[in-house]
Amino acid sequence: MENTCDLKMSTAADSMRDSQSGFTLIETVIAMVVLLVALLGVFITISYAISYNAGNSTRTKTLAALQQEVERLRSAKFTPTGTDALLLGTNAAGNTRTVTVDNLIFNITTVIDNDPATAGIQDETARTSSATSFKEITVTARLASPSPGWQTAIPSTVVMRRVKSN
Repeated sequence: MENTCDLKMSTAADSMRDSQSGFTLIETVIAMVVLLVALLGVFITISYAISYNAGNSTRTKTLAALQQEVERLRSAKFTPTGTDALLLGTNAAGNTRTVTVDNLIFNITTVIDNDPATAGIQDETARTSSATSFKEITVTARLASPSPGWQTAIPSTVVMRRVKSN
């Protein structure tokens, strides 16, 4: 008799186990939604990282273009006996030229003020280079054809002062 009772209990336990073995459709859908949310988070993070790195790359190339222009201006002669044409004063609009760095084209704008102590930009018509002891040079670099995004929205600017040398 004991064997029959054990058999009946075992069969009831097996039938309960059989009815609960596996996932229901709702459990599967919920698991897939959780997985989808996690994957979307990963893809958004990767997209943000790529955009941020592109911005840093553009910023680095902009600084290289600025450095190139500043070195060109630093090599120009500004002495009591003469001033190179590069360092003659400009109007407030400045002189614009293009520079290419790693296949990116930058517009470089240079504004030279012959008298920084006076408000506004004084060019050669207002004050000649011979009457100037130092000049304030503002160099701005911006992408010629920027693509949308924060990395290209702001131009980079350098302000330097040149003092007459011997």
